[in-house]
Amino acid sequence: MNTMSEMRPSNFENVLARIEKLKKLRQAVILVHNYQNGEIQDAADYTGDSLELSRMAGATDARVIVFCGVRFMAESAKILSPSKTVLLPAEHAGCSMADMITAEALRAARQQHSGAGVVTYVNSPAEAKAESDICCTSANAAAIVNSLPQEEILFGPDRNLASWVAGRSDKKIIPWSGFCAVHDSITQDETEQVQKRHSQALLIVHPECRPEVCQCAQAVLSTSGMLSYVRESKSREFIIGTEIGLLHQLKRENPGKVFYPLSPRMVCQDMKLTTLDLLAEALENLQYPIDVPEPILSRAARSLEAMLRSG
Repeated sequence: MNTMSEMRPSNFENVLARIEKLKKLRQAVILVHNYQNGEIQDAADYTGDSLELSRMAGATDARVIVFCGVRFMAESAKILSPSKTVLLPAEHAGCSMADMITAEALRAARQQHSGAGVVTYVNSPAEAKAESDICCTSANAAAIVNSLPQEEILFGPDRNLASWVAGRSDKKIIPWSGFCAVHDSITQDETEQVQKRHSQALLIVHPECRPEVCQCAQAVLSTSGMLSYVRESKSREFIIGTEIGLLHQLKRENPGKVFYPLSPRMVCQDMKLTTLDLLAEALENLQYPIDVPEPILSRAARSLEAMLRSG
């Protein structure tokens, strides 16, 4: 098993020193999603899931936010901190799930289900957030849905998260047809095969996995939930059913425990586009700035802020 130092590029310390110098010059903060490469997580001021990083983006006093993740995350940071410069180091880091919902399609769905509340996962473009009543993350999706007065909820864009929420709510959930290509690719059969190979390990999966995969698991959790679960568990072995970037932090926090990825295919190529060199260049050249125009920004802010107020 590789150690963290073996996983780092050979010039890690030099590039990290450059990043630290530029960060002070720019009065910047580096926010890093749990799915990023290990060396990017090691360069972070804060790591977290979408909910944790959304809160940090709204609360930071830094003048510049460098968001090491994908575009919808950086857009959310800009929406919550419109006066700050928000940079996405990997210009083309997108999200196929976010591309599966558009403002136009959501408006049409709202007309079709006129009495329904509209809950939109943060894994969506700013334009879709602007058409929503409230946003959610995987960490708070069920609580958000259950907090609304409507008995019908139009939930998008992830059909698997919608299914998981439906099992934890008495409301009628109307799911969008989107999905995460990384999580949705895992089948029940291969999940059961991994469980047989590691029979002493607990299986923890993300709710973006298929319902039949979630049913195999001992726990279905967001990435922040997975980190807490493992820290508190007395078990020594775990199968982790989410993007493999999370294993870096799990190993770092729990050196006496053993982790197996549910599948080596669980790699988000967009999350892996960010490199240390791109992070340094973002700080040096203030590239690539995120812009969310009005009135989309103000309308999307209402949905995100409603989520944050809900806890």
